[in-house]
Amino acid sequence: MISPVVIPFVFMQISDFDFVLPDELIAQTPLERRETSRMLTLDRKRKIRQDRNFYDLPDFLKAGDVLVLNNTKVFPARLFGEAETGAKIEIFLVKETEHRIWETLARPAKRLKIGKKIIFSEKLVAEVLSKTEEGRVLIKFEADGNFDEILDGIGKTPLPPYIKRDDGDFEKDRERYQTVFAKNRGAIAAPTAGLHFTPEILEKVKNLGVVVTEVTLHVGYGTFEPVRVSDLSEHKVLPENYEIGEAAAKILNSAKEENRRIIAVGTTSTRTLENAISKNKRFIAEKTLADLTITPGYKFQAIDGMLTNFHLPQSSLLVLVSTFGGYDFIMNAYRHAVAENYRFYSYGDCMLIL
Repeated sequence: MISPVVIPFVFMQISDFDFVLPDELIAQTPLERRETSRMLTLDRKRKIRQDRNFYDLPDFLKAGDVLVLNNTKVFPARLFGEAETGAKIEIFLVKETEHRIWETLARPAKRLKIGKKIIFSEKLVAEVLSKTEEGRVLIKFEADGNFDEILDGIGKTPLPPYIKRDDGDFEKDRERYQTVFAKNRGAIAAPTAGLHFTPEILEKVKNLGVVVTEVTLHVGYGTFEPVRVSDLSEHKVLPENYEIGEAAAKILNSAKEENRRIIAVGTTSTRTLENAISKNKRFIAEKTLADLTITPGYKFQAIDGMLTNFHLPQSSLLVLVSTFGGYDFIMNAYRHAVAENYRFYSYGDCMLIL
């Protein structure tokens, strides 16, 4: 295999992170069993890769390692309603800016006039407040009852747009597009590296002496928003809410002091940990915004390993992973994954980088 040319990071463009991905490799459904997904393992120091399965994860961990999970919980952020004209409207909740006022993506947005109502059910109506220059629609909800409970009843799982099934069976996604350790409601997309875990795998890991701890980063639109600039030095990922608790901060600081490995499950856990340590030089318990954008040239300070799914070409997530693993090594690994028919994206396979 011919290695790509090494490109100095100061000149890197988002186009440098492109690769050919056949449509048939984009996973449309989850596997019957979470832990049977394939896992491409990458040793950064020795530049060695292995084709394994996720249930082999314990083989790559050791006593004293700290495995960091993102325990955010996806809520049903897709709503279907009608405008006062009778037009069918689809709303994707992006961010709550004030109590029951949400920034949304709407389709078709042109049908929505400021001041008009959108009817979702007998118990949920919204008023269109304004439209942003970016094309988003700000709406204010009026709920007859508990808003979250109503949303749970009528909302749909916010699957990514590249999942285009025609079987009509999306009910199973409520369970499968959610990690088994999800606790804190607030994400509009799943932290997909965590989807491979089962309670049994977590138990095996703990029995090795691995310390499992949790942080929370509520995955927002910034995680999967397209990169809209050519020069990566100009790229910024939107801030997302995160929280590190007292117990997790203590575990993470002890690991750093004792030179034990910290392995992040997912790019969201990675962003949380790197944001925290870049700002404070150590981990402290806090609830704040992750506003760090990781691009080539960034020096990782918090993590020693990462479990992650395979990401979109020219995406901020692929840029982050390549920055951690090394541009050549990661891009060649992606080409290998395509050649070996790995399954890509949210319901796809994973990669362990150590």
